[in-house]
Amino acid sequence: MLKKTLAAALLASVCALPMMAATASAEVVYHRGNTADPETLDQHKTSTTYEAHILRDLYEGLLSYSADGKAIPGAAENWTVSDDGMVYTFKLRDNGKWSNGDPVTANDFVYSLRRIMTPDTGAKYANILYPIKNAEKVNKSEAKVEELGVKAIDDKTLEITLEAATPYFLELLTHQTGLPVHKASVEKHGSDFVRAGNMVTNGAFTLAEFVPNSHVKATKNKHFHDAANVKIDTVFFYPTEDRGAALRRFQAGELHSNNDAPTEQVDFMKKEIGDQFRVAPYLGTYYYAMKADKDKLKDPKVRRALSMSIDREFLAESIWGDTMVAGYSFVPPGIGNYGEPAFADYKDMDQLDREDEAKKLLADAGYSEANPLEIEIRYNTSENHKNTAVAIADMWKPIGVTVKMLNTDTKTHYAHLRDKGDFDVARAGWIGDYSDPQNFLFMVESDNDGFNYANYNNAEYDGLMDKAAKTVDLKERAEILKQAETLFMRDLPFIPLMYYGSMNLVSPKLKGFKDNLLNVHPTRWMSVEG
Repeated sequence: MLKKTLAAALLASVCALPMMAATASAEVVYHRGNTADPETLDQHKTSTTYEAHILRDLYEGLLSYSADGKAIPGAAENWTVSDDGMVYTFKLRDNGKWSNGDPVTANDFVYSLRRIMTPDTGAKYANILYPIKNAEKVNKSEAKVEELGVKAIDDKTLEITLEAATPYFLELLTHQTGLPVHKASVEKHGSDFVRAGNMVTNGAFTLAEFVPNSHVKATKNKHFHDAANVKIDTVFFYPTEDRGAALRRFQAGELHSNNDAPTEQVDFMKKEIGDQFRVAPYLGTYYYAMKADKDKLKDPKVRRALSMSIDREFLAESIWGDTMVAGYSFVPPGIGNYGEPAFADYKDMDQLDREDEAKKLLADAGYSEANPLEIEIRYNTSENHKNTAVAIADMWKPIGVTVKMLNTDTKTHYAHLRDKGDFDVARAGWIGDYSDPQNFLFMVESDNDGFNYANYNNAEYDGLMDKAAKTVDLKERAEILKQAETLFMRDLPFIPLMYYGSMNLVSPKLKGFKDNLLNVHPTRWMSVEG
């Protein structure tokens, strides 16, 4: 009897081998370069695009992104807005489920929105959701979390009340801060809910592995409401801080895509890989943050001198190979709900005239050959950022500035900035989360601890931003925000350098990758062929 059972089992296993092999060979795997390791996979503690690319595969907010970067229904299949624009009512999908099979409910979003606003969570980007009624008060311990303007009408109906009508509110809900967490998992595992095996997600994929400095592996979530149309079974996200190495891996077929490219090899890429090197308009600004409250930089004349002497056209054309555009405002041109940005008044000055003016400004501030201004530039790992820093150091030499440089990996770099570490000048970039000038200008409000790297503190600026937040008329609001940006460009807590263009390496085997202004590319819309 035992022999027959063993023989039958062996026969069954042998017969099953072709089917198993066929199943294995049919697995669709996407190898995706992602520029940097995530600092965290807790959506309420993230702030970078590196993390967002992963999180929008793992989770789905009330709204989501289409393949071309548009806001579309997500966990909510539809919604209504009150006549005064203050109350949003969302109807959740009946078939929305978490990766463990639990239903996605309105209470999941109540819990999640309360969690990100709870001060103990330590969310650096909670203020993106301040349009929600009492959100700022809750986040600053001035109101109870139960007073937050979110409530579950029933399991599938969520109501969100705002402080004031906010024209971009729906777009806010596509951001990673609006992604839900699974309450039972957070309560059971605490901060370890982000680990593979503990994490429960409601997006197209679920976390299988996270090996720092190696990869994040996500596998298809069979409980996702649109799982039948998700063509990729497994996606690997690789940290590719070395853009040159990423290009070589891409050419070798090890990566199907990478979300950046080495700018010093633009001509080579155009020649060798043609339209696999893709450049598109991007809603973002590449800038240098300056420690505005530091003795050597607190005089606006000094910050203006440093800004004036930078040849942005050279950076955009020669360092970045025309993949960027010279930037003379912090808010990029073409953004929604705005007119022309507040450009620097030296935008059209001759570069040599700007250098002469910069020298005078530094002299007025007490700097000279005998007492030179010494600056350290911090930047995160990337040949692109290194080459930019070297070029700017050369541009500052003629005005009497001596420069040292400090490089760290991306996680360390941004953690240092967010945690108020010491620095003089630091490279940073900001990609709009939604097409509205507020999403750029809010960064240097005095109470924005997460992104006001400069420690800029201007009551007039704060007052204008508060006034704009309460202004419903879009034309009037745009004028108020323009006044705020004019102050920004006068005081220069950040030096705008260039407006981004997105650069992607995209294999012809990868289908469904669509260029868009936000450079968002959810894996659920893509497939790999061949």
